[in-house]
Amino acid sequence: MPYLSKVFLNPRRKGALHFLGNPHRIHAAVLAGIAEQPVTERVLWRLESGNPHRPELLILTETRPDWTHLVEQAGWPSADTATPLVRDYAPLLARLAVGREFAFRITANPVQSLRRPQKMSTEQEALRAKQEAMEGTTAQRGIRGFRVAHRTAAHQLGWLLSRANRAGFEIPHVTALPSRPDLGLGESGEPAPDIALVARDVLRFRKHQGGREVVISTATFQGRLRVTDTNALRTALLTGIGPSKAYGQGLLTLAPLTPETHHG
Repeated sequence: MPYLSKVFLNPRRKGALHFLGNPHRIHAAVLAGIAEQPVTERVLWRLESGNPHRPELLILTETRPDWTHLVEQAGWPSADTATPLVRDYAPLLARLAVGREFAFRITANPVQSLRRPQKMSTEQEALRAKQEAMEGTTAQRGIRGFRVAHRTAAHQLGWLLSRANRAGFEIPHVTALPSRPDLGLGESGEPAPDIALVARDVLRFRKHQGGREVVISTATFQGRLRVTDTNALRTALLTGIGPSKAYGQGLLTLAPLTPETHHG
């Protein structure tokens, strides 16, 4: 039975500062809340830092977790208004129905796979040289190309829209005057999809001291979706969308529509 948790963090505490800004450390702290070790279940999480005074961790687990260690190390152990929230996720999954609309939010790592990127990192150049030195055909070598981040807002938006159908939803067009200036008419004058790219970032961190730097480009989207395939959307909700899930990417969350999010 899946559970969705919200854990409140205190950025003034040493424990919170230890892993805020380092997704590898957050991932380790999240896994520590699962009773069955080593962890084999799918775990998704997302850091919401809209409130810099009290960032939140949203975490989706397959079993009921225990966040005592996070509260004691990085939260407010004695505050009754900052107790972690743990909710059964099954009722939300049961409400999915074709044609039903929800507000949504997701932070993802939009990438594309290229055989020969025009601009390659030193590590990519070394890997390509190693691949080309191997004997046999491309299929025999198992070369799948290189993951290259989409860097423009248009390409990042296109990345998510291209995955909507296989994830069991579509993004309706804006058909009423939106309450947000980032929604409205597209460049052609036609109604635009009811989706906004609300944040973009580049995460840089090291898994271990002295290790190689990991770089992840992220994009946060929110808007309105319409269910087209309940099974596919249920899978997307439980397993995430896109790569880098261990580092806080791909968790799609839904919420009831409100007047501020419903523009149809």
